[in-house]
Amino acid sequence: MNKEQFDKMRDGRGFIAALDQSGGSTPKALKLYGIDESAYSNDDEMFAVIHEMRTRIITSPAFNGDRVLGAILFENTMDREIEGKPSGEYLWNVKNVVPIIKIDKGLADEADGVQVMKPMPGLDDLLKRAAGKGFFGTKERSFIAQGNEKGVRAIAAQQFEVGKQVADAGLVPILEPEVSIKAPDKAEAEAMLKKELLAGLEQWPSDKYLMFKLTLPEEDNFYSDLVDHPNVVRVVALSGGYSREEANARLSRNKGVVASFSRALTEGLSAQQSDDEFNKTLDASIQSIFDASNS
Repeated sequence: MNKEQFDKMRDGRGFIAALDQSGGSTPKALKLYGIDESAYSNDDEMFAVIHEMRTRIITSPAFNGDRVLGAILFENTMDREIEGKPSGEYLWNVKNVVPIIKIDKGLADEADGVQVMKPMPGLDDLLKRAAGKGFFGTKERSFIAQGNEKGVRAIAAQQFEVGKQVADAGLVPILEPEVSIKAPDKAEAEAMLKKELLAGLEQWPSDKYLMFKLTLPEEDNFYSDLVDHPNVVRVVALSGGYSREEANARLSRNKGVVASFSRALTEGLSAQQSDDEFNKTLDASIQSIFDASNS
């Protein structure tokens, strides 16, 4: 593990940029960016277009380690280059932004009110490659649609199991058991989840570290026990469908939690903007999320 990256992630001021849309979420992200599905005819072309969008964000003068702690990339992006350098190397050596990789393969069908992660064949190989490319950690997402104790327990168990595999490979896992902002019993689901996460931390190896990426809770500072845990490097929040304004407002009321926004970060950016317009819009977005993360 890179100690400089670890210290930045634990103690630095800023937030994590989630630039990890994969096959399922890429068309929507591109549409919001002003690129219609008619602009590409297959997955290879689609991933080339989204890489151009990510490259434009990452190479922008507004995007650097002064306000951005880390960036989560999709595997396809990890294997590409930015300005002639491998993506992870460019992030860290040029921008001083810690590189993180999304490792889940998407969600299984809903059962017991939740969607666990699909199987991840070849995960050990992916972790080895990510470590070799200088990546600090991973992110893996599952989804809680409603408060069902059996389902939430299954989500937490799987997250910790995968997290241990990641930690054993020398990387820091970001466990992301997202609670839907549309859950009819969101507060109850969050209470169930916190109980399971605290139970999982009791079994977590004392010499290994992890992070959590969680939906902004109904009760402010609800996850402070996780924030204060000695093995938790950081607790970060996803925007989860809230507008940037709403997400920032909720985030600013949760002490010690910083953003890991995706759609809320890129809100207002467009392929049609001039570089000057694009950079100004991104700069304002980054500043607002930075302020909310460090309030």
